Amino acid sequence: MFLNVHSQYSLRYGTIDIKELIAEARRKNVHQMVLTDINNSTGCMEFIRLCRKEGLDEKNEEGDIIKKAYHIKPIIGIEFRRDNQLLYIGIAKNKEGMKELNDFLTYHNLNQLPLPDQPFEFKNAFVLYPYGSKTDLKENEYLGVRANELNKIAGKSLANIKEKLVVFHPVTVKNKLEHRLHKYLRAICLSTVFGKLTENDFCQEDEMLITENELKQKFENYEFILENTQQLLDGCCMDDYTFGRKNKKSFTGNIKDDLSLLTKLAVEGATYRYGKNNKEAVARVKKELKVIAELDFCAYFLITWDVVSYAMKRGYYHVGRGSGANSIVAYCLKITDVDPIALDLYFERFLNHKRTSPPDFDIDFSWDEREDVQDYIFKRYQSEHTALLGTMSTFKDRAIIREIGKVMGLPKSEIDNFTDPSQGHIHRHNPTFNKILAINAMMQNMPNQRSIHAGGILISEEPLTYYTALDLPPKGMPTVQWDMYEAELIGLDKYDILSQRGIGHIREAVQLVLKNKKERVDIHDFKSFRYDPNLNAQLRAGTPIGCFYIESPAMRQLLKKLECEDYLTLVAASSIIRPGVASSGMMKMYIQSYHKPQEVTYLHPVMKEQLQETFGVMVYQEDVIKICHHYAGLDMADADILRRGMSGKYRAKIEFDKLVQRFFDKAKELGRDETVTKEVWRQVSSFAGYSFSKAHSASFAVESYQSLYLKTYHPMEFMVAVLNNYGGFYQRWVYVHALQQTGAKVNLPCVNHSDAVVNINGDEVYLGLIGIQGLESKLIEIIPQERKQNGNYIDLEDLIKRAHLTLEQSLILIRIGALRFTGKSKKELLWEVHNYLGNKTKIVADRELFHLPSKEYVLPNLDNHLIEDAYQELELLGFPVTLSMFDLLKTDYRGDILAKDLEKHEGKVVKMLGNFVCDKTVHTIKNTKMWFGTFIDIEGNFFDTTHFPNSSPIYPFRGKGCYLILGKVVLDFGVPSIEVIKFAKLPIMNNPVLVTDSKPLKQKFKATD
Repeated sequence: MFLNVHSQYSLRYGTIDIKELIAEARRKNVHQMVLTDINNSTGCMEFIRLCRKEGLDEKNEEGDIIKKAYHIKPIIGIEFRRDNQLLYIGIAKNKEGMKELNDFLTYHNLNQLPLPDQPFEFKNAFVLYPYGSKTDLKENEYLGVRANELNKIAGKSLANIKEKLVVFHPVTVKNKLEHRLHKYLRAICLSTVFGKLTENDFCQEDEMLITENELKQKFENYEFILENTQQLLDGCCMDDYTFGRKNKKSFTGNIKDDLSLLTKLAVEGATYRYGKNNKEAVARVKKELKVIAELDFCAYFLITWDVVSYAMKRGYYHVGRGSGANSIVAYCLKITDVDPIALDLYFERFLNHKRTSPPDFDIDFSWDEREDVQDYIFKRYQSEHTALLGTMSTFKDRAIIREIGKVMGLPKSEIDNFTDPSQGHIHRHNPTFNKILAINAMMQNMPNQRSIHAGGILISEEPLTYYTALDLPPKGMPTVQWDMYEAELIGLDKYDILSQRGIGHIREAVQLVLKNKKERVDIHDFKSFRYDPNLNAQLRAGTPIGCFYIESPAMRQLLKKLECEDYLTLVAASSIIRPGVASSGMMKMYIQSYHKPQEVTYLHPVMKEQLQETFGVMVYQEDVIKICHHYAGLDMADADILRRGMSGKYRAKIEFDKLVQRFFDKAKELGRDETVTKEVWRQVSSFAGYSFSKAHSASFAVESYQSLYLKTYHPMEFMVAVLNNYGGFYQRWVYVHALQQTGAKVNLPCVNHSDAVVNINGDEVYLGLIGIQGLESKLIEIIPQERKQNGNYIDLEDLIKRAHLTLEQSLILIRIGALRFTGKSKKELLWEVHNYLGNKTKIVADRELFHLPSKEYVLPNLDNHLIEDAYQELELLGFPVTLSMFDLLKTDYRGDILAKDLEKHEGKVVKMLGNFVCDKTVHTIKNTKMWFGTFIDIEGNFFDTTHFPNSSPIYPFRGKGCYLILGKVVLDFGVPSIEVIKFAKLPIMNNPVLVTDSKPLKQKFKATD
């Protein structure tokens, strides 16, 4: 009888979770209801699935039924609203009907059209209108009558519509308290204060689930309405919906042909990767292909291969990472560049017969090439079957407090105070604050809005609109209305098409080397990179600034502590750097064992045999699998399930507990000592939650080596590429500094030399126009484009005419020095631009209406200072180029020692001067904070500082600039850092423009120096 039921997926409207909705229906003895969320079908598949689950008998271990079958017939549809006003409700008769409703909503979403007053002609769906909104009804159309509207039909002739009247009892909230919550949600949605809501803005108070008998009693005098309603419900059936393996079934059009093609590609790839007749490789390829075919994953592999092949033909570079790198077939198909044999990677970590959740490939492309790859996928696999994966953001603590505060009409200062966690104890007796907390508790984790997954794409066998309507977010590509977890439960495996800036660094650096040096770099020649002593020397020294994944302060320190100089050690470092491993103490244990392998004590010979590479420490998820298999005798599939269970990714607790017991039972069968087994299990279980996929680490390490190769042999081009692709760990000035250290002549932007981005010619580098703050984006493109088409700019007037500069934009270019080619000083140019733009008549179609010669003025002597230039660069670029931050200091003092000499002063208190690079805040076990800082000394070398809670609040970081640091030098595994006692930011010289007597500045810096 309930034809219009809302869940929480009616965003900022419904308050009932689907599980609770079904539980409430069970309590009220409701046997049928239609889920019709507003303008979405997000919860439809979940509703069907959970209703079916609710109807299954559960048995105990003896086989007795402990819960009787209880069945709620799930029916699904969509409520269509425009401008928050109900238009009509679509109710699917069957699976085809739901597709019609989803297609209708999708059409309007993707074409960004408002919903019409009447929907399309539906063949397999009913349409329900509010009573009084329509009279000429089609065969599948009905009018919904609320109980409180029955007086409107009393005594009237209903001959024309008697068969069209049905019960209309919307369900939105569970009780009166939730109705109050609903009103807060509406106020948030409408961006208004609570008191300004009108009755049209929120649902009626009786929109709650009641028993079917109660509902029938409300309509007891209108039996025909009840009969019409039941007839409509009886005409609906969702039994055609099944769940599991919904991905595109075949790549070639035939499953057998898929296997043949995949086999051919894998065998050819094995020859390319391993040479002819490598028996180990061929045997493993055959083993994997058997599992892939049995689990029906041939199409999944081939589609991924197809996407990667397209990218390679386009000259795009990609990185295949994640557990997919455990597959030799993926390696042979060039999906990944990680050799699973060389690294002893287990295929079962990626795919096995007992894995309950689908695997996926993570394929990274450059940030500016991914969209073209996505576009190819949509065109190649048809838009009806292809969509981006959605996500659902939820209400969180601070966001709820802020939103409710606005709805209550509280001032911003009070809201800010309420959101400050350190002030919570002060507000505990504040009734307003407590009211907000009560609302917060109810809204916590409630769906808030739909968004897009970071990179997931779905490619289905059936049109996706059987399962969801599609949105068109700002990304501009069709997106499903549910997330990856729902996709997995439906049976759709995602393809992760991701992007990262590191690949952009590599790609552009290779292009720049070819253009600037006429040298071709085979960036895929990893086998030679990994043994290059020059690359490994940079790793050992911890100087890989700009290199993907290994440039952060923590990673640089780790590389130095490990004295890392080979690929396998870098792979391990990429795993143990992760927060869980570091905080658990296993990072320190690994470093100690790495330097003193002879002192490592192994619990059992099997532990030594399997973990000798990592000195007894389980660094990777694969190590957990290895021990479960080789020590306890579990097969690889069970070992992976156990590993997933320990990391919280396996939801069947009973099955997991059985596997744990099996671990002990199988170990006992193998004759393992019970005490040793308990300790092995303790180590395995304590680490499994922190562990990282070795294949993932290996993929990162390959990319790190590729970056490192370019930085080592083509440092100028590499740093230019880093600057042009952004996305590094550090601020932009750090990379400019690194570029200067390569010997490059870094020039300020110039309209006659600069492009939109940084360019390089020989060792001459010009910063790009894109970095100038305040410069309009259209000018960033027009200025270099016009110069390339029609020649260099002659002077200021020529630039203004050809680029159509305004006074404001001209001033920016002059102040940054972009017109220094004229030979005139900035102040002369500033005088000239005001004179020119202040006196010229309107310019039409690139020609002056009247040409008036510019007046000549005799200018007074205008002083120019490098300090003034540096201030302007700080303002417009964010960092100075003409001078360094050290040059700007009022003091000539540069510290007592330099970064390169720190090791010689272990245990001593020293005084240093450093240019601030970055800092990191860490929360300690005692709920206090400590800080880590990174600085560059006068010679350009990095050094690191540690700030304990007793000192840092007194001497805080104050942003960019140079700091005087007093602290004790400590060595950790031979790597120095300073434990700070005191530090303070040093003042810089005043801007000459603001100084009356600038004689001292003239003496120190003149523009002619």
